[in-house]
Parts: sequence; structure tokens; C-alpha cells
Amino acid sequence: MASRTVFRFLILLTALVWIVTADNKKRREPWTNGSWFNIARLELEKLSNRTDLFSDTSRLCARIHGLTSGQRRVCKRHKDHMPAVSGGVKKGIEECQYQFRGRRWNCTVSGDETVFGPLTLIASRETAFTHAITSASVSLSVSRACRDGRLSSCGCSRARRPRNLHEEWVWGGCGDNLEYGYKFTEGFVDIRERERKVKRGSREQGRQLMNRHNNEAGRRAVIKKSRVNCKCHGVSGSCSLITCWQQLATLREIGDYLRDKYDGATEVKVSRRGKLRLSDPHYSLPTAQDLVYLEDSPNYCVRNDSLGSLGTSGRECNRTSAGIDGCSLLCCGRGYNTKRIVIKERCGCKFHWCCRVECNTCVKTLEMHTCK
Repeated sequence: MASRTVFRFLILLTALVWIVTADNKKRREPWTNGSWFNIARLELEKLSNRTDLFSDTSRLCARIHGLTSGQRRVCKRHKDHMPAVSGGVKKGIEECQYQFRGRRWNCTVSGDETVFGPLTLIASRETAFTHAITSASVSLSVSRACRDGRLSSCGCSRARRPRNLHEEWVWGGCGDNLEYGYKFTEGFVDIRERERKVKRGSREQGRQLMNRHNNEAGRRAVIKKSRVNCKCHGVSGSCSLITCWQQLATLREIGDYLRDKYDGATEVKVSRRGKLRLSDPHYSLPTAQDLVYLEDSPNYCVRNDSLGSLGTSGRECNRTSAGIDGCSLLCCGRGYNTKRIVIKERCGCKFHWCCRVECNTCVKTLEMHTCK
């Protein structure tokens, strides 16, 4: 009798372990199998002159780990777009690291195919920013690739003439193809969120809706910061002819804009009907240009590999700053260490005819502060 009871207990325990494991696998599946951000690691821009690689779309698209089946189909149809996509993601990650260089989370990348490591599992405002900035950067990169004639399916912008443009000015210079860049990026990036069927109102659906919203916010940022650029033509600067065209902003301008959106990101939750709703009714409704997130950020003050937090110990801080890069906030109240560095460099150089340069040696002492 006792052995039968033990046997039943073992069966129930095994079933419970299987259910928990399957549930955790299900929760992790969309993001731990790699990320499309991984395309930045392949340096496709440098490989684009290899005709043997780019003539075989199956080889090219198979090398990009992290793509879903839908993204692989797009890759095979538009193989010449992939170097622009790869370069766009890479520049987006670099811009992320620039924007957060003085913050507790500094957009650290990992060595695996998820690119951002365990952070991709957390539906935080940091994840929201990574989706927005990469989507924006890819849209920017593809739009300019069209303008430069590097893609077979698009060319210069065919945007309509702005209504408020001076009637004597000529519209039709070779502008950045914002429309094509937007549509291609929407199809390539968002397809991974649309093709996987999930339960309505589930956490997985909430994550899909969050990703799509932030991807769109990144593309909207490119549109919002675009402008009309004009140039004079004529003899001796007479400006007898003025030509205007559509021009996109720099990624730095877009990054500054999205960082402000990150600071004002809105916490949301998914309803039973499968819609994103405000977590706090006192907040204002987010627009399509705003960033949204589902979960609180982890504690970036201390190292926690399972959460993707490297901590701030050893990070350089600004002793005189009262901002987030200051030693008080960046070091999370732990204090900081000060190290004096002596630098010798050439200075006061003078050129003597002919032909030598004589310089003095200047000695500077710098202080470097790092978090404890």
C-alpha cells in the first residue's frame, strides 16, 4: 500500500515538473531562440560584394539565426535588402549605447544570439527602447539605400509636393525614400509578432502587442523628424533655381527623440479582449509615437546574470554631475573610488625651417571616478 502511494506521488511530481518546464519553455520560446537583432553580427554590408553568397538566398538567409519563418521568406524575396537591414540594426544598437552611456543600464549586448541577453525576456521600458531604435534605424537605412540605388525594387522618393512649398521652387530632387523604408521595415520586423498564434489576453499576446507598438513608434519617429531640404542653383550664387526634396533626420536626432519617449514611457497591461490598456487610469493614453512597457525594470544597481543586469560596480561616473551619470545616482549610494592618472603629451609645438618640429612635454593629472 505504501509503495503504491509513493508510486502515485512520483507520477504526480513528474507531471508537475513537466507542466512547469513546458510552461517556462513556452514563455521563453519567442525570445530565447534568438532575435532578429542578431542580423547585425553578420556584417552583411562587408559581405555584399561576395556574389557566391548573395546568389544563393537559402545560404544567406540560413546564416541569419533568430529570424522567424516569415522573416526568412522576406529575406529570400529581398536578399539585396539584407545588408541595409544588417547595417541599420548595428547602427541602432550603437545609438542605443550612446544614448544610455551614462545610465545604470547602458545598453549592454551579450555574446549570444539574443543580442541583449535575458533582458529580451523582460517586457521593460529598456526592451521597448531597443525595439523602437532598431526599427527606426532599419527604416532609415533602407530609405537611404533606395535613394542611393542599392536596392532593385525602389529608387528616389516619390513623395508628393508639400502644399506650403513656394510655387516657384522645383520639387523632385532625389530624396530619401521614406515611404518604402517604412513599408518594408513594417513587413519584415512586425511579421514575427503576427505569425505566431497566442492565446487572447495572455502574457505572450501582451508582449506581441507591446513589441508591435514600439516598433511602430520607432518608424513614426523617422517620419516625424523628416524635413524638406532645398538647395540653390545658379551662376555666382544667384540662386536662380531652387530644388527641394525630402530628407530624413540623422539617427542621432531620432535617438534623442526616442530617449525622451523612453523617459516618459507608459506602463500598460493586456486586457482579456487582447488589447493594451493603461495600468494606472490616472495616466494619459499613449499615442502611436509613445513607448509602452508591461513590466518594471530589474535592479540595474547590482549584478544579476539571470535578469541581464551587469550592475554598476566599476563603471566610471561624473563626480560633479547631479544627473543620472553622477556618482551619487550611478553608484546607487555605494560610493566611488578616485584614481589619479598622469598623462604626458606633446604641446607647444613649433615648426622650424627647414624641416623640423620641436615640442614641449606637458604633464596633466586627471581624476577618474569609478563606482564601488
